[in-house]
Amino acid sequence: MGREPDLAALRALVLVAREGSISAASTRLGVSQQAVSLRIRGLETDLGVRLLARSARGSRVTPAGELVVGWATTLLTAADEFATAVDALRDDRGGTLRVAASLTIAEHLVPEWIARWRIARGDDGPVVRLTAANSSAVLDAVREGTAELGLIETPAVPTDLGSVTVGHDTVEVVVTRDHGWATTGRVSARELASTGLVLREPGSGTRRALEDALAAVGLTCAEPAAVLSTTLGIRSAIMAGVAPGALSALAVADDIRSGRLARVRIGGLRIERPLTAVWVGRPSRRVRDFLGVVAAAPPT
Repeated sequence: MGREPDLAALRALVLVAREGSISAASTRLGVSQQAVSLRIRGLETDLGVRLLARSARGSRVTPAGELVVGWATTLLTAADEFATAVDALRDDRGGTLRVAASLTIAEHLVPEWIARWRIARGDDGPVVRLTAANSSAVLDAVREGTAELGLIETPAVPTDLGSVTVGHDTVEVVVTRDHGWATTGRVSARELASTGLVLREPGSGTRRALEDALAAVGLTCAEPAAVLSTTLGIRSAIMAGVAPGALSALAVADDIRSGRLARVRIGGLRIERPLTAVWVGRPSRRVRDFLGVVAAAPPT
């Protein structure tokens, strides 16, 4: 072999040996079975030995493969220790944790999480620098490296990023107390879809959740009555009587309790979405620490 071994392929082989199948290994790695198989075939080509015996009943590690697994375990442990050391070096050099969050999360959840983070880490811990944007812009920031951690509210989670669910939210349709829908407190999904609403801009997780929920029952949103880029702008437009609107339950909870707005239930439809943390590659130690604080906070 004239080049250094492929660590990703070695990790795939070790997981196949530990988990007992390519399928289980692919689940652990978060990639397809085909990707795992291709990695191991490439490793076999590089090493010049057969590592897996493949049959209709599955795959098992060959005797030569068992030897390679043993050697690879030591190598991978050293690689993981190296990555951890580099993370620690990077974290020690940087005094700022750059977080990009969708507007709903940034306005209603992140302030408490930062407060808990400061209590847990003390004044000497990294400072959180928060940027608020819609979910699409947050994903761009994470992929471009301008944010170490992203917090999004889209129903679909991108597969090219590491992710973990940090909470759940619902999207509520709300109207003024004197609107016709407030009388019954209920509207059909078809009537909702045919009504121009006050909505966030395309790329917003709130708007995407509404559109996806209607699409799931074969409906498409009508042209919006107004498109605004902030929660405050949407709330103000709804209260002014422009049209009904769709907002996060977190954003309108106080308005509903106080009677400023009325919630309208949608027949046969509940718009739910996960709140998700995303990052590129292996999360840094400070990202893991921050997510630990988030996990310990009261559930949303």
